Amino acid sequence: MKARTAVTGSRMLLSGSQAAAHAVMAARAEVITTYPIIPQSPIANQLLEFCSKGELQARYVKVESAHSALSTLIGASAAGARTFTATSSQGLALMHEMLHWAAGDRLPIVIANVNRALGAPWSIWVDHNDSLSQRDTGWIQFYVSSCQEVFDTILQAYRLGEIVQLPVMVNLDGFYLSHTIEPVILPKPAEVDAFLPPYRTEWRLNPQKPRSIGNLTSPDYYLEFRYKIQEAMDTAKTVANDVYQKFESHFGRHYGSLDCYELEDAKTVFITYATMAQTVKHAEREMRREGEKVGLIRIRMFRPFPAEDLRQLIRSNCRYIVLDRNISFGTGGIFGQEIRAALYSQAQDSNIISIVLGLGGRDVAPAMIREIAAKYSKGEAFAGDHYWEGVRL
Repeated sequence: MKARTAVTGSRMLLSGSQAAAHAVMAARAEVITTYPIIPQSPIANQLLEFCSKGELQARYVKVESAHSALSTLIGASAAGARTFTATSSQGLALMHEMLHWAAGDRLPIVIANVNRALGAPWSIWVDHNDSLSQRDTGWIQFYVSSCQEVFDTILQAYRLGEIVQLPVMVNLDGFYLSHTIEPVILPKPAEVDAFLPPYRTEWRLNPQKPRSIGNLTSPDYYLEFRYKIQEAMDTAKTVANDVYQKFESHFGRHYGSLDCYELEDAKTVFITYATMAQTVKHAEREMRREGEKVGLIRIRMFRPFPAEDLRQLIRSNCRYIVLDRNISFGTGGIFGQEIRAALYSQAQDSNIISIVLGLGGRDVAPAMIREIAAKYSKGEAFAGDHYWEGVRL
């Protein structure tokens, strides 16, 4: 994200959780559901405060489970409301059934998922298997790296989702981002309204025009419903670029599905996402001061995967190291898999190594990034096509 022009509004010190809640208020969400789970609970608490003070005119519904939180929003969104909930980890796993229903019903619900490792063993710290386990449910997915980006991406998520009629999941790292305080620019309500008009859909449930949604579908039609979801995902790539441009014109901050740093002369390029990208940027600056030509590609949108954009950036004379704070057991890092698949047709996938690290909140420090780069530049052997960094056995 790059700030390019001055913007109006107030600057506040907010945590990632508070930034998410402010974005939901700015978007004028109409129905909010909540079920507490660490580390997303501060989002729910902040939204409750906004609603109780009358600052946000929304139906705030306390439910008995994460499954019910999304089930309630499916009904509200089908009735034409702009909706929101937040969850983490086991809560998102419990929502799995209803994630499919929300996408299949083409409902532009927005979820803030505060990434947290899945049990067992029990963990409350960050990795990304909770959200990446849901990558095939039909939800658009973003991974953000700053509190400002939390706020901005939730606004973008509503606009994008409501255009293509798909739900959107905005993922922010538990504790590293949800509980970290940074300066955030909050635009004036009129500015947000100009970017994000009220949600209107002709397909809402309406007693005056009775219709069903998500009903039993025979084999003669089911395939076409699934095809339309894929078509909407493909369309979302183009629409997302339009949304980024409109966002920049309104607020002066530029985003893309990918962010790139120092690629022009780089010999080694890290590819990563979420807050790890900030760590890599810090290490990259140190290495460049020492004469090492290192670059960074940050993947911001994971679904739909920006394969075409990535192909344009990959060069045959460069080494690529994918940092995966996740694991697909039996295969390797999930981002690494996606990147190799995207580049296979160009025969560029052999220059890529996937490093699995940082699971369960294990710290990924700049020194570790430098050590990984040094190993790769010296040609040290990595085990297979993916490698585990920092394992203590």
